[in-house]
Amino acid sequence: MSNYDPPQRNHFSRGLWVLSLAVVIFLPAFFSGCSSAPRRPEEVFTVRITATNLLNLASYNASQGRFEEALFILEDAWRLVLSTDDPPLRVNAAISRGSILFSLGRYAEAFETWESASAEGDASLLPVPAAQARIYTIRARLVQLSNTHEGGQEADAEAEQLRAQVLREIAAVRAEAGIVASGYLTLALAQKQLRRWTEAENAAREALRIYERDRLLEDTAYAWFIIASIRSVSGNHNAALEALRTAIAFDRRAENGFGLASSWHAMGDVYQNAGRIAESRAAHRRAADIYRAIGLYDRAEALELLLR
Repeated sequence: MSNYDPPQRNHFSRGLWVLSLAVVIFLPAFFSGCSSAPRRPEEVFTVRITATNLLNLASYNASQGRFEEALFILEDAWRLVLSTDDPPLRVNAAISRGSILFSLGRYAEAFETWESASAEGDASLLPVPAAQARIYTIRARLVQLSNTHEGGQEADAEAEQLRAQVLREIAAVRAEAGIVASGYLTLALAQKQLRRWTEAENAAREALRIYERDRLLEDTAYAWFIIASIRSVSGNHNAALEALRTAIAFDRRAENGFGLASSWHAMGDVYQNAGRIAESRAAHRRAADIYRAIGLYDRAEALELLLR
């Protein structure tokens, strides 16, 4: 964070006795009314710009899997955001904060943060970020259902409820393409949880269409990663590998190391599930090398243990 060095004020020496006290007092008023004096801005954005830059830096670190660093940066940004009391910035910062907390496994804090973001968005008449916060909440819950392999009627009922909710949120943000795409990826996860493979891939492809149109390389790669996961869970290993190769191609174009490592890691898992052990080991080795190259040593070491 850059330090702000305020301009030095003029100091009047007592030796300048020729200037009367009255003149000294009225000089600022005179010059402020002078047509040659610079006009004061109607609004100051210094702190908000600094906070936004820090939020962008935190987001970049999170996108590269450096979640601890991202949270450290975000806490500095969060203090600045709170000091400005700017509702849109508060909501967007809270959404980012919730995402990083969830990635760190601090689930209760993440859901609480997203809930506060959506509530403030609604109260501040900011329907788009409020909907975005709810979409993130829905996606996180679907990820939990998938990761814990929760099944049965209760899990299906919750997934169906989440599917209906995300459709409502998508309808509320139709003019915001990026959030609509995020909503469709969330819808894909809901359909995947419900084992509706075709509907799940179709939803992911709706997001893909937006990302490809806007040339969002990393997001396009992630959409292909989601498609690969849908195909893999449905037992279509070859199609899953094809989707992962496409994800890797886009992440290479974006120079997205974390995305590349994640896709190679997933490819190793798919090969393993397909009984192709040699190819699985090669893919896991490649993922470990990339994890190590980008400084994610814990992930690299965990994979290397499997390769021994």
